[in-house]
Amino acid sequence: MSDDAADKFDTAMTAWQEWQEAPWGRLRYTIAETNLVRHLDTDDGSLRILDLAGGDGGDALRLAARGHHVTVVDYAPAMLAAATERASAAGLGELITCVETDVAALPTDLADGEFDVVLCHNLLPYVDDVPGTLAAALASLKCGGLFSVMAINRHSAALNIAVREMDPATALTALDSDRSRTQTFDSVLTLHTAEEITPVLLGLGCQDVHHYGIRSFCDYITDDARKYDPAFYADLEQLELAATARPPYMHTARLFQLTAWKRDGP
Repeated sequence: MSDDAADKFDTAMTAWQEWQEAPWGRLRYTIAETNLVRHLDTDDGSLRILDLAGGDGGDALRLAARGHHVTVVDYAPAMLAAATERASAAGLGELITCVETDVAALPTDLADGEFDVVLCHNLLPYVDDVPGTLAAALASLKCGGLFSVMAINRHSAALNIAVREMDPATALTALDSDRSRTQTFDSVLTLHTAEEITPVLLGLGCQDVHHYGIRSFCDYITDDARKYDPAFYADLEQLELAATARPPYMHTARLFQLTAWKRDGP
């Protein structure tokens, strides 16, 4: 990645941290963690986890708090510095390692197929070669290991525009577009669907793919202020957790999460 790209992410740190603390940000991490944990055997003890494009450690901190060793990879120095600071403040410094590098050029010790779990969360919207990126991520995962992919759901784009912006004309255009834009990082995004990514994972040697939706309702409730009310948020979280794997809700959720196992052998 270019220095300009890294700088763009670094300068967006304040906005990103505010987003994480907002109700929708908290839901994103809570639901993703819940979906991961349901596939992890608690008898396995401490797992070795690789968090690709892990930013400031939002996923890593939760997994480290469960006793797992997490390596966070990102190319933005400020993100990694924040991850290190957060880990230290939480008393998890010994369980989190930060590596500044491009996901497409992982050092040998990270691409050795020895990780028990690999996360590829919110990376696909920023890459051109999706199959190549997923193949590189899977190379770090041991056979029988758990892979988790998360991305913005293209099916949600038109619905989000129509409901939140009340702009049916733009929503109509979004039906046939795979592009969007993030204001936080001032970047163009490529949108995907779980239905597109699932066969790619299967073709790369994954099996038992599970499809989850993240924020099936939150983004379509326009009263954002009410989501900060603790009681309302608690009810919303329970609703989201109940719907994460329930059709048809995961198909129009704002994000999709796919978990899969790397197949043993050919």
